[in-house]
Amino acid sequence: MSTATQAGLFLLDTLLGFFSVALLLRFFMQAFRVSFANQVGAFVVQLTNWLVKPLRRILPGLFGLDLASLLPVYVAQVLLMLALVASRGGFDLVPLESIVALALWQGLLATLRLCLYLLIGALIVQAVLSWVAPYSPLAQPLNQLTRPFLAPVRRVVPPIAGIDLSPLVVLLLLQLVLFFL
Repeated sequence: MSTATQAGLFLLDTLLGFFSVALLLRFFMQAFRVSFANQVGAFVVQLTNWLVKPLRRILPGLFGLDLASLLPVYVAQVLLMLALVASRGGFDLVPLESIVALALWQGLLATLRLCLYLLIGALIVQAVLSWVAPYSPLAQPLNQLTRPFLAPVRRVVPPIAGIDLSPLVVLLLLQLVLFFL
């Protein structure tokens, strides 16, 4: 693979990854009823509205989940997988049906991994903010975003000497799930 191809794939991966994280953040913020009345919420809405608003007209939500925010992430991951296969000459070696099926499956796995990485990032940022700036404008949205994952663990793992270990337990569990993806 040439250097130009590698650079192009890197750029494509970076741009699609950034936009996918923004769409996933919008999806999770809506799913967990996180307020968009903050800097991150406003940024995410303004960055993704051009795609999500038109998609909502043709793609309704399902069980209260915003599919117009989630589906583009999956499509972006599938397209990234196809671009990777094409750059390595895979279309010449393997039947097209096999490549498409593999790309659809790998796109799903990549979307799930992105979801986990987003949650891991939110937990780490929340932990750091709780130490250095507990009253930051980002503290409340992060708490709302991570609460559904931390609450069940907090019921089982009590604070020790006033230190909440639930983020650490959730991070370890998420890392374990990533091993299987």
